[in-house]
Amino acid sequence: MLDAAVTHALLRRVAAGELGPVARVFRPGPTMAFGRLDALAAGFAGARDAAAAHGYAPIVRLGGGHAAGYDEGSVLVELIRPEPAIAEGIQERFAGATALLVQALAALGVGAHVGELPGEYCAGAWSVNATGVKLAGTAQRSIRGASLVTAMLIVEGGRRLRDALVDVYAALGIDWRPATAGAADEIRAGLRAPDAERAVIATLAAHESLVAGELDGATLALARELQGAHGVAGITDIHGRSSRPPRPRGGP
Repeated sequence: MLDAAVTHALLRRVAAGELGPVARVFRPGPTMAFGRLDALAAGFAGARDAAAAHGYAPIVRLGGGHAAGYDEGSVLVELIRPEPAIAEGIQERFAGATALLVQALAALGVGAHVGELPGEYCAGAWSVNATGVKLAGTAQRSIRGASLVTAMLIVEGGRRLRDALVDVYAALGIDWRPATAGAADEIRAGLRAPDAERAVIATLAAHESLVAGELDGATLALARELQGAHGVAGITDIHGRSSRPPRPRGGP
């Protein structure tokens, strides 16, 4: 949960004017990131347990969409910027994030395209795919003063992801095609997550002025306070108001 809480903290601090634009590129621990609607579904408890059984820590993420899994074989990219208006620039941010992923994949020898595959998991018009396999998904969240675009690139571990998503989506009652889930190394043999991480950073640096840095104490302290917002026992919205999902009725 700390990874998600750090993102939450950075978004709040950028919105408050305490930080400027932030780009965060990292390889996460095994995580099944559920959307907020997933957390309200009757089958959520079963989906949560299924994710844990496959070794993925279940969390509730900031962005929309349905369940998406990733681990150390993936690369997460987060772009957090000050924004004067919540509802503006959504399409432009999606376009920029997906273009970054397509360029990075091209540098790795993988020809990718933007668009939703029929029956894909966590379906979205801004998914990135190659040879019929979804390699990356994108999501956004905006609050007053800042926007967040998150993209996850699956580089290794396609079989593990497919196996987990089959059980998670069955519990949620969502139809999908497991063949759409996979990893870039299934398309280009030998590709590794550190290679992709470097390619993403290099591609980002070609378009933005980057300054390497580490998380500061204030961000980490706020992240620790916000960890509970991303747990699965209760849901806290991004502005701090808390609620609990209703008790499932008629479900497992």
